[in-house]
Amino acid sequence: MSNEKRVENAYEIAKDRYSQMGVDVDRAMERLADIAVSIHCWQGDDVGGFERAGASLEGGGIQATGNYPGKARTIDELRSDLDKALEMIPGSHRLNLHASYLDNGGTHVERDQIEIKHFQSWIDWCKQNKLGMDFNPSCFSHPKAADGFTLSSIDDGIRNFWIDHGIACRKIAEEMGRQLGTPSVVNFWIPDGYKDIPVDRKAPRERLANSLDTIFAEKIDPKFELDAVESKLFGIGSESYVTGSHEFYMGYAVSRGKLLCLDAGHYHPTEVISDKLSSVLTFLDEILLHVSRPVRWDSDHVVILDDELRAIAQQIVRGDYLDRVHIGLDFFDASINRVAAWVIGTRCMIKALLLALLEPVEKMKQIENDGDYTSRLALFEELKTMPFGAVWDHYCVKKDVPQEADWLKAVKQYEKDVLGKRA
Repeated sequence: MSNEKRVENAYEIAKDRYSQMGVDVDRAMERLADIAVSIHCWQGDDVGGFERAGASLEGGGIQATGNYPGKARTIDELRSDLDKALEMIPGSHRLNLHASYLDNGGTHVERDQIEIKHFQSWIDWCKQNKLGMDFNPSCFSHPKAADGFTLSSIDDGIRNFWIDHGIACRKIAEEMGRQLGTPSVVNFWIPDGYKDIPVDRKAPRERLANSLDTIFAEKIDPKFELDAVESKLFGIGSESYVTGSHEFYMGYAVSRGKLLCLDAGHYHPTEVISDKLSSVLTFLDEILLHVSRPVRWDSDHVVILDDELRAIAQQIVRGDYLDRVHIGLDFFDASINRVAAWVIGTRCMIKALLLALLEPVEKMKQIENDGDYTSRLALFEELKTMPFGAVWDHYCVKKDVPQEADWLKAVKQYEKDVLGKRA
């Protein structure tokens, strides 16, 4: 029996099992195909960017660890690696690009001077690959971020530099959205904060609010561009105080009508963002997710199919938030094959969404509303042993990407042919 026939037979059995629960498996896969995951460029080169040759991180609360061979050194190499990863990922997705990944033709361009022309080749590449595109100001790894402050800096010159950078990024993203026909989400994260206990916690936050208001002063059609703000509990060098805390950005997003970015690694280790989704979406129209895996707080490990990832997907689906949540990935592991990291993380995010879509949500809600918590618990446990793998294999075959046992072979061959030859 051929592999395709085995997959189809297993799928029909799984489909029947799920139908007995009241789940339309074909409809679940149709819904899954419409969900775009924003795949982050910075996994491919350890957050180095292309502002200058041999770029590397210079602080600002970000750190990639490991020295696995084959890191992308040029834009062409990074795109080649992304091309290979996309061959293994089912569905149509998005590219999430940082401003430091500009195509400057070898001539240094300051961040407050970047223009759409420095990203046109990326837009063209996304068109060819039928990808949407998201964008991020790069407020780190720069001399004007060396003291740990950017948009909340007490120095007018430094603050205005980053304001101009933010304004430029929004204009670039607007054109990305216009050309690609889907809005570009621009996410603002800054490393600002103090290593030790500050006296004045108020003034930096007032300056940050004013800086953001200035950046967002120009109204841009949401058909082309959306603004998001991202909080953090603490960072390297800002252990005692972070200007852009969760409370600050929650208030800012609600009062200014912006997207709140929830990053899975940016909270206390006992907090989970799955529990925050229904709260923030009670007051916000849309949010942005940065899905990561915080083994030890914000360690940005490759996303795996763990309990929290499943819980995040469940809350998105159960709350009927698919049209209101922008899903992006954010991890950077330099200790393993970087292409494989993209594939593992993205496929796991898609698997979690499929698992959530295969739940009999209305039936579950009815049981809960009836107060039958015994049946609710029993159903939760029954779902854990449903034949999800057969549905996933069928989805991969349908989308013409390798199954679990096969994709790694292709990546290992790419490592032998391409990655291993990079100095």
